[in-house]
Amino acid sequence: MKQSTFLAWILRMPLIKRWALMHTVKRENIAEHSHQVAVIAHLLAVIKKEVFGGSLSPEKAATIALYHEISESKLQDINHVTKYHNPEITREFKKLEKISEQECLASLPKELQLPFAKLLVQDDVDPDYKRLVKAADIISAYLKANDEIRFGNAEFNSVKNRLANMLADFEQDMPEVRYFLDTFERNCLASVDELTEQDT
Repeated sequence: MKQSTFLAWILRMPLIKRWALMHTVKRENIAEHSHQVAVIAHLLAVIKKEVFGGSLSPEKAATIALYHEISESKLQDINHVTKYHNPEITREFKKLEKISEQECLASLPKELQLPFAKLLVQDDVDPDYKRLVKAADIISAYLKANDEIRFGNAEFNSVKNRLANMLADFEQDMPEVRYFLDTFERNCLASVDELTEQDT
């Protein structure tokens, strides 16, 4: 039986640095980021379901989020402003990402490809789940920016402002985003002692 390379690419995700063009106080890789986005997407879907009457599956949202950066296992992380400042560059990056996603899908045994297609190839992901995972992705980056600023890294000031504006757009039709931030944001910057005091 032919060996698949799929899991091998996944296991290389911790080697791929995020924010590669920026100075960071705390390093972050795409495996850590994908895990955080999965947790946030799961929480958003639970909030949407339990508080606002939504019907998305939290488990499906988390699974899609786990794989949302699969293309970067081959392409590396690309700075957001670099990727989106020029429409022609954006189109070319999107083409490369789709090719990478399709290669990752094709690396699986044929009998496993169908259930993975709508997880790996972003163009095939259900739009409602895709938007929720995108919101989770932005929240993760926003919390990272706040954390860097907390440790005196002014390079993330403009990143925080850009992401805050993006989150404000999401809040227009996704009240679960505001609920999430009101419930969890502040303590993400708390010290261990502060967190422990609140939990006693």
